[in-house]
Amino acid sequence: MKKNVLSLFDGMSCCQLALVKLGIKFEYFASEIDKHAMAVTQKNFPNTKQLGDVRNINVKDLPTIWAITAGSPCQSFSMAGKRKGMVTEENVEVTSLSQYMKLKREGFQFVGQSYLFWEFVRILRDIKKLNPDVIFLLENVKMSKKWEAIITKTLGVEPIRINSSLVSGQHRERLYWTNLPVSQPEDKGIMLSDIIPGAKGHGVRGRKFKKTDEKYTQYSTTRVDGKANCLVTSPCNTNKLIFKNGNIRVITPTEAEKLQTVPVGYTKVKGISPAQRYRMLGNGWTIDVITHILKNSKKYSK
Repeated sequence: MKKNVLSLFDGMSCCQLALVKLGIKFEYFASEIDKHAMAVTQKNFPNTKQLGDVRNINVKDLPTIWAITAGSPCQSFSMAGKRKGMVTEENVEVTSLSQYMKLKREGFQFVGQSYLFWEFVRILRDIKKLNPDVIFLLENVKMSKKWEAIITKTLGVEPIRINSSLVSGQHRERLYWTNLPVSQPEDKGIMLSDIIPGAKGHGVRGRKFKKTDEKYTQYSTTRVDGKANCLVTSPCNTNKLIFKNGNIRVITPTEAEKLQTVPVGYTKVKGISPAQRYRMLGNGWTIDVITHILKNSKKYSK
């Protein structure tokens, strides 16, 4: 029997990739508004039911949901951003669902998109009325303790911090809130050099390279563990490689797929540029981390 899965802020449907790897049969409902990410999803999973803007979802219009997953927007939480968190344009901090719903009804405008976490909470609340045992998974970046505590209190579970470096060649720390039992993945020992032979990550910020250098190495990074920097929405921001002839290039979309443990060619869709591919990969999930987390959901699928 197929299980109904709802994915909010679905992006390029990383959750579907994990479910397929686990052999779970499912019907998939996705909330996404980015046309490029949706094009990748529909090419690879044409049966996906696209629901559009998360703010317009009514649980009464859906079948009983078995699992809900989300990677709510992180820009207002990220240590690399302004770290304002969930606030209105009047700088009112939004710390509960009831407060958010009141502000929303009154027409307040919110800063950024991280406030959409409360839409995840709204939808999860409504699903639980129909299925109290629904599985849930929320992913987000490392953030200030204040906002982490608010999310934790709201969801009623402590997050687990997992670094994608355990299952890939990329350093990528993320927080995962779920009602599934989760442990740390086993370290597979994958390095950047496994993705790009000869590449090294050994802290070369500011180093001068000679054109006679025989090997190329990771450039403009402080990493000393042989991993790539965390992928973001532009390869120019974090990962550059310098070649033996002195030329510099960025990580390619194919290499980014490998670093995110996404099948090679998954994001290659006609009409989508390399920049858009890289953007959605930077916004996406490390598939083998999500597979590790959701593997314990298989007991619910029997």
